[in-house]
Amino acid sequence: MNISSETEKKNPFRELIEPFSAIIKAPRALWGVNLTYLVEGMCYFGILTLLAMFFNDHVSLDDAHAGWIVGAFTGGITLAMFFFGEVADRWGVRNALLLSLVLMVAGRIFLSGAEWFGGNGMWSPVFFSASGGLLFVVIGYGMYQPAAYAAVRQFTTKKTAAMGYAMLYALMNLGGFLPGIVSPPIRNAYGISGIFWVYTGFTVFSVVLLFVFMTKHAVKKALSKEESEGSDTSTIDGNSGEIFPKQKSNEPFQLRQWLREHPLADVRFSFFIFILIPVQTLMAHQWLTMPLYVDRAFPGWVSENMEFFVNLNPLLIFVLTPIVAALTGKVDVYKMMIWGTLVMGAPTFILAIGANVVPLFAYILFMSVGEAMWSPRFYQLAAELAPEGKTGQYMGIAQFPWFLTKLITSTYSGYMLTQYCPENGPQNTEMLWFIYGMISLITPAGLLLARKWMGNKLETSH
Repeated sequence: MNISSETEKKNPFRELIEPFSAIIKAPRALWGVNLTYLVEGMCYFGILTLLAMFFNDHVSLDDAHAGWIVGAFTGGITLAMFFFGEVADRWGVRNALLLSLVLMVAGRIFLSGAEWFGGNGMWSPVFFSASGGLLFVVIGYGMYQPAAYAAVRQFTTKKTAAMGYAMLYALMNLGGFLPGIVSPPIRNAYGISGIFWVYTGFTVFSVVLLFVFMTKHAVKKALSKEESEGSDTSTIDGNSGEIFPKQKSNEPFQLRQWLREHPLADVRFSFFIFILIPVQTLMAHQWLTMPLYVDRAFPGWVSENMEFFVNLNPLLIFVLTPIVAALTGKVDVYKMMIWGTLVMGAPTFILAIGANVVPLFAYILFMSVGEAMWSPRFYQLAAELAPEGKTGQYMGIAQFPWFLTKLITSTYSGYMLTQYCPENGPQNTEMLWFIYGMISLITPAGLLLARKWMGNKLETSH
């Protein structure tokens, strides 16, 4: 036996570094997806952080109505994935990404310039312009995220898949942190509409990046290379350079067969994705509750730099996700779900101590660790369970509980802010976060109780 060789294979440091090395050498087309995802993460989270405040200050809506609009926007994105997720499967990931970004450019122009139409309140011209712009973004994003994850599946091998999904998720979150640096000075100088225009410009930049990095030739080269190393097989159209999964499009549609083969027909899989709703409410509160909570409960320099604190979680996710993926790549998904959701939900009770900067930092840190443990693996599972040619569709379906989470959370977040963290009057933020913490713990408790019933159903293929 070659002892040195055996030791090298089991070297934990090498096992940690190797996935990073493999993904750095990824094809140019994959990096085109990664870079646009980074920029889009900044634009999406930057606008989302200020959206409730925008409808408060510039459209003159109260907390409850502003929360409903933000909930409809975020929930609409997830619902759009349910319907438009398969665009990437039918038209190819490059076409889907380009179309989605163009739609988002148009939508953000209407949102940024909404005040030009005048008026205030529900059903006013400014309301219709902003809401119409958000609708364009909803449709665009409904194509964008499933197409990005479909691209990762097509451009990675079994060796690089876990890190590929983790890097995409991490880069989006790095983009989500950037508004904490970019936004405060621009918002303080030019208002919310001013920073919205900056994000619109960055969206145009994303379109340019996609044209530069994800050319038709780059797509062909990436697919041919990854196919030779054991990735999913697809066909390439020689004229367009697009990827078209093999589909039996000539077969007549059979409703009974479609229902029987639908992912939600699997009871265990359905339980697995829907039990995540309670802990996912904490992710929705990052934009429904946290911005107004920080702005109202922390007067002074904290509220003036609200975007930094609210968007600190994405920076931590960027740092933690690849490391966690490298260390836990061989752990089955279900165990990661139990521990990850517990680690994410439990720190909410730290905020119940009171409105203080130290508990705020502690909460953001520990909940980010938990999110890094389970969220990327969930996306990986949804993509890998998909039959060939249906990755986008499965990604959209797996997002359906997230759609419900956004809608459910938005129905009560504004009311809870009015009751426990009003802009004027006595506040009881401790009770606010205690209630949210109790809700989040339903997920790890449910997963733990169902572990024997679930068995090895959701064990990762890696």
